[in-house]
Amino acid sequence: MKRIYLVRHCAANGQHRDSPLTREGIRQAAALSDFFKELDISFDLILSSPFLRAIESIKPYAEANGLTIKTDERLQERILSEEPIDDWLEALEQSFIDDGFSLPGGESAKDVVARSNDVLRCIYDDSSVSNAIIVSHGNLLSHFFHQFDPSFGFKQWKELRNPDIYLLQKEQNHPAKLECIWDVSQS
Repeated sequence: MKRIYLVRHCAANGQHRDSPLTREGIRQAAALSDFFKELDISFDLILSSPFLRAIESIKPYAEANGLTIKTDERLQERILSEEPIDDWLEALEQSFIDDGFSLPGGESAKDVVARSNDVLRCIYDDSSVSNAIIVSHGNLLSHFFHQFDPSFGFKQWKELRNPDIYLLQKEQNHPAKLECIWDVSQS
């Protein structure tokens, strides 16, 4: 069985690539570390978006356990548009209604799911990986989750927390199961 822990990063100071965690985010990263430590699982792989807020979210756990964080560009946050837009929330909602919808220079939900599924396939195909942690961003993860839970949409994206953890379990010849396992009281 493959167990993939999908983590939305902790609270950060902004949205740009190099936005660090806030003080609250640093505290949340320590809580994430405690959460994974309490699971008492040996992780074979930690993959993260190359964005600083994602790396800093899992860094305390990785350092405490002598694990390497590998970054993967395919896990970076979705590009909604290359140009600033006033009604970005409306555009984002449209992308949950129409997975082919995209703005100039932006990615459709279909594009985002394709690149995140490439990462998933690599993990599924690697027999040395049973337990993995993936750290990414809310927009990417929401569209990724939708394929396992069709009810996961714009409303659920708005309800995601910083951080949040979902467990994706896959047994051979069985459909994958997705469930939220993060308890707000832990953060």
